[in-house]
Amino acid sequence: MLVLRDVQKTDLPGLKRLAAVLNTVNLPNNEETLEAIIDKSVKSFAGKVKNPFDREYLFVLEDVRNELIIGTSMIIAQHGTYEAPHTYYDVSEREHYSATIGRHFRHKVLSIGYNYEGPTEIGGLVVDPPYRATPDKPGKQLSYVRFLFMAMHKRLFRPRVLAELLPPLLPDGRSLLWEACGKKFTGLTYHEADRLSRQNKEFIKELFPNSDIYASLFPERVQKVLGEVGPNTKGVQRMLERVGFRYVERIDPFDGGPHFEANLSDITLVRRYRSLKLAEQDFDMEGDDVLVSYERESGRNRFRSVRTTARLDDKNAYLPAKAKELLEAPAGAKLSVIPFD
Repeated sequence: MLVLRDVQKTDLPGLKRLAAVLNTVNLPNNEETLEAIIDKSVKSFAGKVKNPFDREYLFVLEDVRNELIIGTSMIIAQHGTYEAPHTYYDVSEREHYSATIGRHFRHKVLSIGYNYEGPTEIGGLVVDPPYRATPDKPGKQLSYVRFLFMAMHKRLFRPRVLAELLPPLLPDGRSLLWEACGKKFTGLTYHEADRLSRQNKEFIKELFPNSDIYASLFPERVQKVLGEVGPNTKGVQRMLERVGFRYVERIDPFDGGPHFEANLSDITLVRRYRSLKLAEQDFDMEGDDVLVSYERESGRNRFRSVRTTARLDDKNAYLPAKAKELLEAPAGAKLSVIPFD
């Protein structure tokens, strides 16, 4: 069985191994960056980051039998502040017509925008390749755990939730949009700009053009990827749409990936959230497929969650002995539950 939990500082070697395999934007193969992400998450789960909207939560999925970190996902309580605004391109269509020559054109136009009190963002979803498309559905577990945690702590998050999806990238990981636009205005590579933007977004506002950009000026293959979802992210798109997210005609200014958004209170998994007590009796029959979590107020590992079968009534949750063991929850403990369907 797999267990979802809050990241610990001792997980650095496991994250380094995973980052070395994947080296994605979500999990960069850079020890200093990984250490900073872990430190911010540990303090966030412990409530040591005073402003709740400054918190960032990193979840890890562990194969307990092999003591192996096989995936991650993240919640950023607020993406966009006065110091580091959330930056995006609004995508619109503009029509031009000349009666003199009888020509009519529709152009896709990109308009840069900034949000200083931005939405909550979900991201950082990566899964070790050997574990993908397995019956445990690790990617789905990592996706759902974020909605479970937000349902447990609604007051810590913004009313609007954002998911930035990756578009098709070049085989070497470069972005077609960045090569055609961002690189020309910053002189940075895609990965250099992404790494810098994690700590400093000033260069974006100072170096990117403030005027509208007509996508017609880009090569055709660049135009085709604007707002498109990459092949490895199609499953994430379907999951998000199933629980209530929609494309909002905005894209990432670095890679052109689409922005999907939803109201936190409208997300189906959040609406179906339940809080129940852990029954003392074990349950070992077929039941509901759920994601269940137990949270401690103190200690090193604050949050634990597992996917399991369960029997639920109005007050209690009856779990298999193995699930209770992995949750490390005593009888009578308060559990949080969402469906895993």
